Amino acid sequence: MSRLSISVTVIALVVASLFVFAPDVILSLFAGVLLAILLRGGGGWIADRVGMPRGWGVAVFVLALTLAAVGFWLWVAPSVSRQLSDLIEQVPEAFRSLSARVEDLPWVQRVLERLPPARLMTDGGAMATTAVFATFGALGSFILVLFIGLYGAADPGRYRDGFIMLIAPSGRARAEQVLDNAIATLRGWLTAQLIAMSVVGVLTWAGLRLLDIPLALVLGLIAGLLAFIPNIGPVLSAVPALLLAATQGWNTVFWVGAVYVGVQTLESYVITPLIQLEKVSLPPLLVIGFQMLFGVLFGILGLMLATPTAALTMTLTRDLYVEDWLERRRDQAKK
Repeated sequence: MSRLSISVTVIALVVASLFVFAPDVILSLFAGVLLAILLRGGGGWIADRVGMPRGWGVAVFVLALTLAAVGFWLWVAPSVSRQLSDLIEQVPEAFRSLSARVEDLPWVQRVLERLPPARLMTDGGAMATTAVFATFGALGSFILVLFIGLYGAADPGRYRDGFIMLIAPSGRARAEQVLDNAIATLRGWLTAQLIAMSVVGVLTWAGLRLLDIPLALVLGLIAGLLAFIPNIGPVLSAVPALLLAATQGWNTVFWVGAVYVGVQTLESYVITPLIQLEKVSLPPLLVIGFQMLFGVLFGILGLMLATPTAALTMTLTRDLYVEDWLERRRDQAKK
């Protein structure tokens, strides 16, 4: 067994061991790497256009993001905080109101006869409230991920060189190529995802505002944030809006549902495909499979990071398995 094979095997075993024994650590590190790629990409864009070192470009980009966050907080946060508080209070009540409306339907009555009504009401309200809190639950490790991202963006060469040194000398040139491809894939996915999230949030807010739905701003913010989780996120974001709409009648429920379906259709079949023409395109079944697997194994954080992990896995499989193993073996067989 060559030194190259041994070095690659050791790295693979270490990563696999972390997933088994300390999944939160490896997922937080990966989230920090994604943030570092985002900050480095934004800083590099500024540096290339202004003509400054990339380190200073990252500093300017971080400062711009900080000022934007402060401005957002001063301008929008009071309204968002008030609406979020109202949403947490109104969703359980809306669920109880919806339950009272549908109890008169014959088929619902037959189902309710098989369930304890009090428990259904209590658990339903608890689940609705939990769904709202889960939207922001991933912020618990924000500080850790932030520092990983800042350190990684400020001096990526140190960590890149350190990783390459773990590979046997005969494979370091190829390792650099694979690492560049992986970073390019994650950068492309991040760009496409941020654009899609922004569009989803704005369109959802606009549609709910036109329908005069209360708390439209916070519902649009939730829709934009949950768009980070393809396929599953849009469904979760629609739940509180539909519950609030139910208090205004079935006609309102229909139009609110139409807004979410329309925005999701536009995002899935128009916006994202156009963005991904020049970025990264993932097979839907691969994404859903990773979401199911990571959601079961690692919870909400795993679910949030399932899609970029799928993108990274697809790139590494192509480079290391298909090109370096299968194709090379085929070429050697021909010779």
